[in-house]
This record gives sequence, C-alpha cells and structure tokens, in this order.
Amino acid sequence: MEPKKSTSKAEWMETASKAKTTNMKFTSLSGRKLDICYTPEDVKEMDYYNELGYPGEYPYTRGIHNNMYRGRLWTMRQFAGFGTPEDTNQRFKYLLEHGQTGLSTAFDMPTLMGWDSDDSIAEGEVGICGVSIPSLADMEILFDGIPLDQVSTSMTINSPAMVLFGFYLAVAEKQGVPFTKLRGTLQNDILKEYIAQKEFIYPPKESMRIITDMIEYSTNEVPQFNPVSVSGYHIREAGSTAAQELAFTLADGFAYIEDCIKRGMDVDAFAPRISYFFNAHLDFFEEIAKYRTARRIFAKRMKNKYGAKDERSMKLRFHSQTAGCSLTAQQPENNIVRTAIEALAAVLGGTQSLHTNSMDETLALPSDKAVKIALRTQQVIAQEHGVINVADPLGGSYYIEKLTDDLEAEAEKYFEMIDSQGGVIECIENGFFQREIANAAYRYQQELDKKEKIVVGVNKYVEKDEKIEIPILNITKEVEERQVKRLKEMKASRNQEDVKKSLEELKSSAENGTNLMPRILECSRKYVTLGEMCNKLKKVFGVYKEQAVF
Repeated sequence: MEPKKSTSKAEWMETASKAKTTNMKFTSLSGRKLDICYTPEDVKEMDYYNELGYPGEYPYTRGIHNNMYRGRLWTMRQFAGFGTPEDTNQRFKYLLEHGQTGLSTAFDMPTLMGWDSDDSIAEGEVGICGVSIPSLADMEILFDGIPLDQVSTSMTINSPAMVLFGFYLAVAEKQGVPFTKLRGTLQNDILKEYIAQKEFIYPPKESMRIITDMIEYSTNEVPQFNPVSVSGYHIREAGSTAAQELAFTLADGFAYIEDCIKRGMDVDAFAPRISYFFNAHLDFFEEIAKYRTARRIFAKRMKNKYGAKDERSMKLRFHSQTAGCSLTAQQPENNIVRTAIEALAAVLGGTQSLHTNSMDETLALPSDKAVKIALRTQQVIAQEHGVINVADPLGGSYYIEKLTDDLEAEAEKYFEMIDSQGGVIECIENGFFQREIANAAYRYQQELDKKEKIVVGVNKYVEKDEKIEIPILNITKEVEERQVKRLKEMKASRNQEDVKKSLEELKSSAENGTNLMPRILECSRKYVTLGEMCNKLKKVFGVYKEQAVF
C-alpha cells in the first residue's frame, strides 16, 4: 500500500485536524490563530524582490546590512543604575571590564519625574529603581573616569530627557570631548509615556515641541547621537499584542517625523538618527516576524510618504530588550532560560543592540552575579552557536513569511484607525491606545487563569514552600541621605544670580518658541537642578492630567 501523499494543504489539513491534541490553546502569545503547518500555498502571492529582497537592500525586511553580524556584532548593553552616582559609576566600570560594549543608564523615579532628590515628594524613592541624577554635579560623578568619546551611552529618560541631555553635554565639555564625537541614544519617547508607562509631565502638544527642539538641536550640534528611541518596549510590557506594539510604536515614530517636517527640517537630515526600541517577548517566531515587518513597513513609509532619498533614512535601526514582564518571582532561575530564548529571537530578527534582563529583576535591581550571567548569555549566543554566520537565516520559512505578512496587514489596519481619529495625540487624549492594550492584557490573563497558556512555576509545575536562594540587591536609606546632603551643599555653593538669570532665559525661550536646548545647556553649566528647570517649564507648559479610560 502506497503511503498517503496529499496534493494540497486543504487535503492535508483535513487529515491533520483529526489527530489527537492536548488541551492547550494553540495560538500565538498575541492570540493569533495558527495553522498546524505552513506551506508554499501560504506565501504564493509573495513578491520576493519587492517584499523581501536581499539583506541590506530595500525594503530591508531581511536586515539593514548586507552581511549583518559578520561585519559587526550587535551592541551588548546591560541596564545599569542604582543608588548614588558613585554606585552606578562602579557598576559601569565593572560591566566595561567584563566585555560590555555600551552603557545603558536607568534613573530613579524622582529623576524620571523631574523632581530633585530633596523634594518632599521624592522621599523614599531616591536611588531605588535607578540612579539619582538631580544635577550636573551628579552626572560628573556618574561618568568619572569614563571617556565619553570612547563609549556609546544610552539613557532611559523621557519627560525630563532634555535636562539630562544638557547635563551629559556639559560633562562632555568638561572632559574636552567635542559634541560631534558623542555617541549614544536618549529614549526621549514621550508619546509612549501617555500610552503605556505614564511618566509624563507636560501636555502632549507641549511635549512634542520639546522633542522636536531636541531632534533639531542634535541634528545640528550632536550628529552621532540618537535624540529619540521610539519605544514599543513599554507598550508591550503594558500588555499589548505584537501587532499593537508594532503599529503603535511606528505610529509614534511617524508622528515625530511629521512634526520635524512641519518645523521645516529635511527628512534626510534627521531621520537616520531616530532609532527604535522593541520588546523581545516569549513567542519566538512571532517576535522574529515582528522585527522583519517593522523594517519593511518603515522603509516603505519613509520612501513613499515622507519622500526620503537617503537609504539611511529608510533603514529602521532598533535596540531590543528581553521581556521584563515575562520574568517570574517564582523559580527565578527559569528566567535565565526565558531571557536566552528571547535574546536569540532578537538576534535572528536582526537587532542592532540588545539588553538581556537579569534573572532577579522581578525581585529587585539586579545583583552583580545576575548581571554577569545576563551579559554572558549574549556572548554565548554571539560566539558559540553559529547564529551570526548567515543573514536572516529564517528568511524563506513559510511560517515566518506568513507571520510577517499578517503582522504587516494588522499594523496597516491600526494605522487607518489612528488616522481616522485625527492622529496619535488625538488617540492618546481619547484613550484609544489605552483601551486596545487593556483589552489585549485582559485576554491573555484569562488564558493564564484557564491554563490555556502556561507559565512554568506560576500556573504549572508550581513548587510549594519555595525558598528564593539568590542574592538580592538592597538600597538603604543612607543612599537618600547622602544624595540629599550633596544636593543641598551644591545648591548653597553655586552662584545664585547665575541660576536665577539662566532660569529666566529658559522661561523666555519656552514662551517665545525658540529652541530650548541651548538654554537647557546653559542652565546645566550653572548647576541649575533638574527640579528647578522642570518646575520653571511647568509654569509655561502646564502639567498633564490623564483622563480615566474604561
């Protein structure tokens, strides 16, 4: 008897669908229904040269460089920032000594919200979730002994990003480093703050003015620095699907681009320095497809809608970070495995920069040992498994290509919905983004509760009376006391007339519409603090209060 040989996918599916299965829900992490198998029939409409092409060639679906990691590995970053500037400076040096190739700075909540460490509202939060940097004096300590022309520095800061950038530039001046030699990235993506992370200060329109000022200034004065990293990471951490992360992130990026064009800037002058930041989540294949889709959509839009002529403007460059929300407090060693697979997806998807989470980050700021394991994870992927040998090694997979096409179609539908409501800012103000993400998060939680999706150690393979036996980093009250004391001493020792004058010039610039960045830099040089600058701008721009979404 001849073995059965189906002549079409439909015929094969008729047989395969009758096979016995477990009671798991066979959908992607985002809830996408999946076929049992994918075939040439699923990609028969694919136009290779227009939709895929070769790596390093338009539309860059397969990567932005011809030889990808054969030419240069991705930048390996570890999020570092806790306690005092001295504490984080030591961690920076530790990471550089162990092979890290770029610094990534986490700031504490007062810094993220534009408060000085001696402000009453900052009490109990100084140095807890990141490093405390309320003044130029602190930034000087943070980068003491680290030549800024020899490292790439990423700073995860948004509403007060302009102020922290001013501090950084002032430190470079003190080191004698020309602004033209500075390399790095500011997150500085305020739109996603309204959508997901909620660390905003000023209303959306005023915040957009600040971002555009920074892009304009950086384009002219700090040409190797990325003034914005458009961040889908936090959108995904809030509970979005892969398609929502993709669409909402790109929509935010396009909003910044459009605002700069309205300002009169040439798209090819600034677009190459806007980077992107995506989540590397649990669903291995969906994540790889997401990155490929992002490059394709971005290239098409930059060329066809915004009239970019320089191919650098069409190449989407992105940083990725493994999913913090996938980490579990239960059985935290399992997080090493999760992070490794998520990191591999980012590499196979063509990332330019990667942060791997530490196994203990769901419990506290990471310990030295956990950070080293996370960094070694990247080094093992880069050096031991052969994944860097071939550009886009999963390109041509029926499954990957179908996922890529489907994600593009979903993203385009979201773009239409956003445009129909008037744009990104209008969708923030009416709660569209927030509702979409909340609904996606609720669906996934229901799947976990019903055990249709499994998280090892949480809703299956649970260990009773588990004892956590990994070291936890503890930030003491002494950190806050030291920071407050230093800040008060610095405030007392500076030239108060210079402080007053530079703050009034900052206020005037905010009122008359001139670029704020030169005034911010001058305030930084005079040791005006973060809180003083942000409070002065509040008097002109106001403070945003979000409407509740149901």
